[in-house]
Amino acid sequence: MVAINGEIVILIADDDPDDQMFIREAFEDLGLECSLKFAVDGQDLLDYLHHDCAWVDPKASPRPHLILLDLNMPRVDGREALRQIKANPELKNIPVVMFTTSKHDVDILQCYRAHANSYVTKPTTFEGLMKFVEVLTRYWLDVVSLPEMSENISQAAIEAHGAPAAAPQSFVG
Repeated sequence: MVAINGEIVILIADDDPDDQMFIREAFEDLGLECSLKFAVDGQDLLDYLHHDCAWVDPKASPRPHLILLDLNMPRVDGREALRQIKANPELKNIPVVMFTTSKHDVDILQCYRAHANSYVTKPTTFEGLMKFVEVLTRYWLDVVSLPEMSENISQAAIEAHGAPAAAPQSFVG
């Protein structure tokens, strides 16, 4: 992934200060050069994305390349924050990885139905967290191709590009 101004921004919404600290330490210990931004709950996450309240300055709240979203938080929980992100045409293409302690099938299903890009249960050890962060960053920041984060890509430019080509015969049936 090509970062804007050379900086990869990962926005993490988690209400647990210890989890925030461990996530930051995992990124640092792995030597990953990312700008980590933390929201304390779903409302704070939405404020960040819309440049509201404490996040009015766009320089303090650059568009994230990836969002890690806890499920159970005060004010606005992860489910509702996910629904609002994916319903917003300007935000819906930002990958959202649900990162929670819940292993409940209903939670997993609800999140995928709300268009979460991934659902991961939080590891119970720091070693497990390190492995998760390494795989997460390798996959989302190195392997996959994501749309440019530029707001300069207009709907007219997308329409001018035309309809997607048909899938190669080898991928069909």
